[in-house]
Amino acid sequence: MQALFVNQLTTLDFSYLCPTRGLVGETWLVDVVLGGELDHQGMVFDFGHVKKQVKALLDSLSDHRLLVPLNAEATSITHNKDQLVVSFKSRRGVITCSAPAQAVLLVDAEAITPELLTPFLEDAIQQELPDNVTRVELRLYPEEIGGAYYHYSHGLKKHDGDCQRIAHGHRSQIRVFVDEQRDQALEAWWAAKWRDIYVATKEDLKDSFTDNNLDHYRFSYTAKQGYFELSLPSAHCYIIDTDSTVELLASHIARSLAERKPGKTIRVVAFEGLNKGAIAMHSEPLAG
Repeated sequence: MQALFVNQLTTLDFSYLCPTRGLVGETWLVDVVLGGELDHQGMVFDFGHVKKQVKALLDSLSDHRLLVPLNAEATSITHNKDQLVVSFKSRRGVITCSAPAQAVLLVDAEAITPELLTPFLEDAIQQELPDNVTRVELRLYPEEIGGAYYHYSHGLKKHDGDCQRIAHGHRSQIRVFVDEQRDQALEAWWAAKWRDIYVATKEDLKDSFTDNNLDHYRFSYTAKQGYFELSLPSAHCYIIDTDSTVELLASHIARSLAERKPGKTIRVVAFEGLNKGAIAMHSEPLAG
């Protein structure tokens, strides 16, 4: 039996529900190995098809979705036509999400980890490949980041693609420069501020309520894919006046940090997942 491999075939940006951390934005890279018999071309599978078909399958299954551990005791699912309503009890409070079914992936597992998600994805891909491909092996893993990073979730209701989904996210590094000198202390400070955070747009906040002595926010909007609603503890949220594109987030971070460093020029390099992001600069004059 022969095998082929493609390292870093794709990057999955998604959010998932965790019993301890609540709603978590995540980014994982994917390596693929396909094993089997050679076809009439002398190939296990055409590399071009791997990069198109297998990548497309991975992206459609889990990219820009909310991943829900179906077998966790904290999970409750309600179906309403093409709408899914997920209720999840975490140590940080109750999280409820109503979204079109295509925005949610129900995983037959007790938790969302690379080890438990891998066989789920391998089985789904195996069913779509030719008979000569008898083995699918995936490796899911986060980027190695030497500096500060944060996990955030968000939704972009104006986006034409899957970014409109209200609960998807990223694991993103941040770099901060003060007068063009890197300031890793400020990077770590902001990363701690945005640890496992939901970044929300102010106009999407519909109401607030208290559940089990915890204050909650409810966000909702209607986008091209349908109606989206999310409620979660307010302590898990960071509300901004604008949409939460990475360009606007970089600008927001730069302005916020400049207020802490008047008279200094702040340059922020904010990543959105792997190897992409935005750059913003801002400075605040000295008082007087």
